[in-house]
Amino acid sequence: MTPKVTGLFDDATNTISYVVQDPEGSACAIIDSVLDFDYASGRTDTRSADALIAFVRESGLEVQWLLETHVHADHLSAAPYLQKALGGKIGIGHRIQVVQDTFGKVFNEGTEFQRDGSQFDRLFVDGDSFHIGQMRADVLHTPGHTPACLTYVMGDAAFVGDALFMPDFGTARCDFPGGSSEQLYESVQKILALPDQTRIFVGHDYKAPGREDYAWETTVGDQKAKNVHVGGNADKDSFVKMRDTRDATLPMPKLIIPSLQVNMRAGHMPPADTDGKVFLKIPVNGL
Repeated sequence: MTPKVTGLFDDATNTISYVVQDPEGSACAIIDSVLDFDYASGRTDTRSADALIAFVRESGLEVQWLLETHVHADHLSAAPYLQKALGGKIGIGHRIQVVQDTFGKVFNEGTEFQRDGSQFDRLFVDGDSFHIGQMRADVLHTPGHTPACLTYVMGDAAFVGDALFMPDFGTARCDFPGGSSEQLYESVQKILALPDQTRIFVGHDYKAPGREDYAWETTVGDQKAKNVHVGGNADKDSFVKMRDTRDATLPMPKLIIPSLQVNMRAGHMPPADTDGKVFLKIPVNGL
């Protein structure tokens, strides 16, 4: 089965949000949506989410799922906004509970913040399957970048989040709390065990040196042959050494502080205070 896949690229965060359609009907899923956020002013904007809504409505599609590949550290999720407009269930990996526990402490959220994943409609585990119309989707737990990372396999398409980037850019960082380069290597091997013709859709693209255009679709075969970090049967020890050394030089994502607080709540803002105002916290020397 070959689902129809449409990617919408967000210039501000280099994120690709996907609309994945059952080829035999109008049912679809939206993967990794974006709520625009200006850090300097603290203001949100829905232009990226509105573009998804417009596409879905113009295409006559029915949204059944709003899927997250993981708790993103570089953009805010628009899942609740999309759910209100289009319907659908919000899903993420069950290890979100680990992420919530970790960052609930980092942001001093207190006991009122539930750490059981109950903010989401569905928590997936490795091996789960579900349907988008008549199309079956299978779930692979692919941790390493974060403990809760998932890959969704739908027909001949796999949505890998940040586990893999385009072959000329490599793989995701593993230095966030709960990340592991050893786990990421094993997760990548799980993805690369899919048939070579499987289409791989990545979560971000940053245009590797020498490439002029953004890109987000490749194949398992291309990744196995050409990925600059794991291609050509790269061994685990070499990968771990490379990944850990590289990660030690990387700055934190610009939107990591607001993103984590919102995304661990399934895209909801923290509760408003008694005056109806919403605040985000900045943990000084906490990350």
